[in-house]
Amino acid sequence: MRPCDASSDLKPGRCPPSPARKTGAWHARCADPPTGPSPAASGAWDRAPGIMWYVSTRGMAPRIDFEGALFSGYAPDGGLYMPEELPQLSRETLREWSMLSYPSLVKELCSLFIGPELIPRDDLNDLIDRAFSRFRHREVVHLSRLRNGLNVLELWHGVTYAFKDMSLCCAAQFLQYFLQKRKRHVTVVVGTSGDTGSAAIESVHGAKNVDIIVLLPKGHCTKIQELQMTTVLRDNVHVFGVEGNSDELDEPIKTVFADVAFVKKHNLMSLNSINWSRVLVQIAHHFFAYFRCAPSLDTHPLPPVEVVVPTGAAGNLAAGCIAQKMGLPIHLVVAVNSNDIIHRTVQWGDFSLSKAVKPTLASAMDIQLAEAVTSQSVSDEAITQTMGRCWQENEYLLCPHSAVAVSCHYQQVDRQQPSPPRCCLAPASAAKFPEAVRAARLTLDTPAEILALEHKETRCTPMRKGDDWTRMLRDTIEDLSQQWQGRFQNLPA
Repeated sequence: MRPCDASSDLKPGRCPPSPARKTGAWHARCADPPTGPSPAASGAWDRAPGIMWYVSTRGMAPRIDFEGALFSGYAPDGGLYMPEELPQLSRETLREWSMLSYPSLVKELCSLFIGPELIPRDDLNDLIDRAFSRFRHREVVHLSRLRNGLNVLELWHGVTYAFKDMSLCCAAQFLQYFLQKRKRHVTVVVGTSGDTGSAAIESVHGAKNVDIIVLLPKGHCTKIQELQMTTVLRDNVHVFGVEGNSDELDEPIKTVFADVAFVKKHNLMSLNSINWSRVLVQIAHHFFAYFRCAPSLDTHPLPPVEVVVPTGAAGNLAAGCIAQKMGLPIHLVVAVNSNDIIHRTVQWGDFSLSKAVKPTLASAMDIQLAEAVTSQSVSDEAITQTMGRCWQENEYLLCPHSAVAVSCHYQQVDRQQPSPPRCCLAPASAAKFPEAVRAARLTLDTPAEILALEHKETRCTPMRKGDDWTRMLRDTIEDLSQQWQGRFQNLPA
């Protein structure tokens, strides 16, 4: 297994043009390239930094501030927005942060990348507290220490039982903050392989100034994942069931976002893994994992910790790479299922698409078009074996995605090779994947709120083979835009 040390916006073929504008519909700051020494070079990051600017990974777009990056998908040159400078954290800062709770870590990280000129610190703290207020665990995340050095960081204690809740609930709070200030409306368009759609819906349902359109791959996500989306009957939630896989449903979304004038006219945005606000919050996972698993922060150099990241579109991996660059001494080991395009890229330089996306037990990772690099591929057989072994040794039930990471841990343990402490990220609860639990010949105690989904009314518009998916999506966006204009005109001055 190879550690990851860089992120990339590389994708097969050409990235689509972006809805991002030079100044944007949000009056976001845009600036010429800076002059003089950078804050990182001058050692200013342990003091209060100035405005944090964001630049395209392809280097051909104007830089923008956090607000602009939040409301943008791809940059105009087809790249992804990333911070122009990464804060370099001192040993003393790391020691101080090691004592913080997970929500407090998120606050500290966000304050570095957003800045008080956009969101004052008291407001930022309130937004993050509000974002995590509905999580089931009082610590938001929880580290389970199991046999044979297995540490599992549970990132699934949000409403939809998946780690996507953590970043999307914060992103939604940031959206609401800026939209209320600007008195604007957005339509969020999301393509999902399973978990992103439900978490995005949960984060914005009922919001007056946000409509959300979700395209889900009919028959390619679990029944529970689908019900978490189709049973939300709020007026601002619009779900389409696509007769295709997660890569195929992305095509009409890319086509719509390629029409920059249409995007600007209707205030469209995406909350998929390319959105910087999501990557930002996910950086905290890696800091928290390190602080909970490092044996001591009193040694020099600081001891390494290995973080195993199961990934599909590689947003969590990108967050880990950024944490590394900020000075966190972690080694990233990244695991995928049999849809192994990233693994093939790292091992053999093969970034070609397979003929088809293979349905697997870890369905949220059934993606070929990812945004970063990885190095370990795990089969369905290894997934079920890992789930069974973990239960036998610990009476601890893994979801299939978590099992992808834990499989990498067991491979190292069985080789009896010395290694640093290791933390496996657990992105979802097994309760969302009863099919995989049955395949592993295990039993599941399903939470009552998930059982209740079976008895709720559903609403989902089909996108069938032969339909013009792009036209259906454009028509829906235009209708929502007209409805908002009507509501806005009737608002009191």
